[in-house]
Amino acid sequence: MKKQAVRFGAELKMAHLASVDLTKHPFELNIGHETIRTRTLIIASGASARWLNLPSEQALIGHGVSSCATCDGFFFSGKEIAVIGGGDSAMEEAIFLTRFATKVTVIHRRERFRASKIMLERAQHNEKISFLLDTVVEDVHDAGKKEVTGLKLRNLKTGKVWDFPTSALFLGIGHIPNTKVFEGKLDMDQDGYLKTTNNVFTRVPGVYACGDVQDRRYRQAITAAGSGCMAALEVEKFLEV
Repeated sequence: MKKQAVRFGAELKMAHLASVDLTKHPFELNIGHETIRTRTLIIASGASARWLNLPSEQALIGHGVSSCATCDGFFFSGKEIAVIGGGDSAMEEAIFLTRFATKVTVIHRRERFRASKIMLERAQHNEKISFLLDTVVEDVHDAGKKEVTGLKLRNLKTGKVWDFPTSALFLGIGHIPNTKVFEGKLDMDQDGYLKTTNNVFTRVPGVYACGDVQDRRYRQAITAAGSGCMAALEVEKFLEV
C-alpha cells in the first residue's frame, strides 16, 4: 500500500507532530523542524493500549504480555492465561482466549465489574473462565527468561501477596486515543476520542478523522481502512470545490 501511494504521488514524512493550528487556512502542522501547510487533513493517529506500566510488563511485551487476544491468543494454545480488566474489553478478550487456553483467569482490582450485564454473564457462564477480584498485579515473572511464567499478585482487601503461575498476560483495560495534540481544537468525548459526524467529519471543515482515533467500538484493521477510504473520498470532494 505504501509503494502504491508513492507511485501515485504521495510524499511520506516520518516525524512527531508537535502542534497544529486549525484556525488558519491552509492549516499549519508543526513537526519540529518544519511547518506543513495543507488545505485538508485526515487524522488517522490511532489509539494506544493501556498498560500497567510495570517495568517487567514492558520488558515482556511480545514475550507473553499482550493487549490483543485476536493477535496473540493462538500462541498459547493448551496453556493457562490471565486477563486484566473488568469491562467489556476484558470479558471479550477472556471469552475469545478460551478458544485456545485450558483456563483463563480474569484479574480485576475492584469487587464489581464495569462490563455490561450480557458480556459479564457470558464470561461467568464459561466453564474455562475464573475470577480474582480486589486483586492487582505487582510484577510479571520472568523478564530474565524472556517469557511469562507467573504474576506477583496482591489482594487489596487482605493485603495478601502471592505468586500466580500463568503462561501469558493479556491486558483488557482499554485504549487511549492518540489525540493530545488536538485538545481544545476538535471535539472529543470524555476519553479523548474525536467526535465525528457522517462517519469521518470533524467540526472543522476540511479536517477528517478515521480509524481507532474516533472508533471506540470496533477497533479492527478492516473497519479502520474502510473509514480511511471514506475520509479520502471526502477530501477529494472538498478539494474539488
